[in-house]
Formats: sequence, C-alpha cells, structure tokens
Amino acid sequence: MAKLAICLLFLLSFLYMSGKAESATATDPAATNFIKASCQATRYPALCLQCLSSYAGQIQQSNEQLAQVALTVSLARARSAVVFVSNMTQLSGIKPRELQAVKDCINNMGATVDQLSKSIHELGQMSRATGQDFTWHTSNVQTSVSAALTYANTCVDGFTGPTMDGNVKVRIKSRVTDVAEVTSNALALVNRFAARHRASAP
Repeated sequence: MAKLAICLLFLLSFLYMSGKAESATATDPAATNFIKASCQATRYPALCLQCLSSYAGQIQQSNEQLAQVALTVSLARARSAVVFVSNMTQLSGIKPRELQAVKDCINNMGATVDQLSKSIHELGQMSRATGQDFTWHTSNVQTSVSAALTYANTCVDGFTGPTMDGNVKVRIKSRVTDVAEVTSNALALVNRFAARHRASAP
C-alpha cells in the first residue's frame, strides 16, 4: 500500500512538473523566438528548433542554458544511437564486413558519448570562469564537441564501399547522421554563447 502511494505521488509530481514546463513554453513566446533566432546561427536551423523548442521554459533567453540543453540533447541522442547500433550485431544474415563496421561504429559512438559528456562538464566550468580561464574552458568544450563529431563521422565512413549498400548501412547512417547534425548545431550554439559572454564581459 505504501509503495502504491509513493508511486502515485511520483506520478502526480511528474504530471505537475510536465504541465508547468508545457505552460511555460506555451505562455512564453519570447523564449521560443529566442531559440528560433539563435538556431539561425547553426548549420541545421530547422532541426535545431525542432530539438530545442520544447525546452523553451528551461532555456528562456539564456545563451548558456541554450548551449547546455543543446549538448544534453546531443548526448541523449548519441547514447540512444549506441544502443541502436549495438542491436544491429544481432541481425540474422549480417555480412562479416558489415558486422565489423558495426562493431567499429559502436566503439566510435561510445567515444562520441564520452566526448559529449566531457563537453557538458567543461561547459559548467566555462560558465563560472572569467578571463583566461573562460577561454581555456571554452577551448576544451570546442575540442570535445569537435572530437565527438569526428567519431560520429568516422562511424558513417566505415560503411562506404560497394559491399555496404544494404539495410544495415542505411539505418545506421540515418541514425548517426542525426547525431552528427544535432552535435554540429550544439557546437554552433556553444560558440554563440562564448562570443556573447566575451562581448558582455566588463
């Protein structure tokens, strides 16, 4: 009975918080407009807006929060991609060359996850730093996100060639390309945050 009460309390709390988030998004067009304008600085603005608009209540009009959420979304998608690609090793009839490419991709996407995790930690340090320390942490974030992009692109490159024209290639390439595009957008928003932070510094 006690466990049931706790579960119900948790569910009600979740629904309440979800409702607050939706309300904040719905009643704050300024935040949505801020995200839309910021996304114009990215390579894939439509994808950027699609990924981040639901977090308007959290982002408000903060360049720092925008960069933080963008990296967090990238990390979540990269982790999901690792699971997705790992499941591909269980496909019946997969060719040896494809299987090796899948295994290499799992390693590369695991490295993408690691680099994005580092970038989120560094962004937290970056937001509290000033002067040369800010520049140093900014460089660390940029390096980590760029490395994450490289690993994702290396995964896709592993499926090039005439023997890689099957369903495995198509499905993995679609999933990993999505991660790369979202991560590219996140890097642009990190750069935007850094530029505006420097401009507003005394």
